[in-house]
Amino acid sequence: MTPRFPARLHVLLAADAKVGVVWRRGPSKQVACVLWDRAKDTFELGQWLKGRVYERRSDLSPDGRHLVYFAMDGKWQGEMKGSWTAVSRAPYLKALAIYRKGDCWHGGGLWTGDRSYWINDGYGHEEVRTAQRLSRDRAWHPSLYWGGEDTGVYYPRLQRDGWRYIGHRNIGPMNSISTFEKPAPRGWTLRKIAHEEVSDKPGKGCYWDEHELARGDVVLKRPDWEWADLDGSKLAWAEKGCLYRAGIDAKEGHGPPTLLHDFNGMQFERRRAPY
Repeated sequence: MTPRFPARLHVLLAADAKVGVVWRRGPSKQVACVLWDRAKDTFELGQWLKGRVYERRSDLSPDGRHLVYFAMDGKWQGEMKGSWTAVSRAPYLKALAIYRKGDCWHGGGLWTGDRSYWINDGYGHEEVRTAQRLSRDRAWHPSLYWGGEDTGVYYPRLQRDGWRYIGHRNIGPMNSISTFEKPAPRGWTLRKIAHEEVSDKPGKGCYWDEHELARGDVVLKRPDWEWADLDGSKLAWAEKGCLYRAGIDAKEGHGPPTLLHDFNGMQFERRRAPY
């Protein structure tokens, strides 16, 4: 059976290592975590979850070794009360530290160092297990409060990673956008348009992104880029279930794209973490 929509992708890039993590979602209640070796452009499957990982509430440690993420399986009478924040070894989901949540307000977190993480606590977590040599940072907090869902983690992460917040604009009832920009080579600017809405758009959720490349009066719209960032001096983006990279071109915005990986053919499989 042909899927109705391409796989949905969101990527985390390590600040101090040439690795990344790709969250691959599809169908809607199945998600895989894949390690991306950005030096060799190889991809290693970690684990799948039958449930939902809120990728915008997740983060990869600066050294690329650990994840913090928020997940929901909807088993509200289960041990984790249906949702939890966890710390794991990338690209696996088996928890080293885990905090029971029980709802989908807040949750997830950010790394404040290679071994320290902040939890987006909100209405509170219940500590189930902590991890050796990793610690929860209770002193750090984002400088601004961006809300109790994805934006409360995602927007501080973008700004930490070099994106400049431009502003917020309402474009309809229960529908708004926040815009971020990052300078790119050859005078270009990469623009991220983050939607926050109650959406009935096919294949879209409450939070989704589109992108533009801008230089002076020239604006190149890229509505199908669901994730994009600079990978060194080059541009990387996710589009229709595929990950691409291209050099920055002075006239055209970017050169011919190189397909790094097509994630569309993946299917759920049970895998054990090696720890």
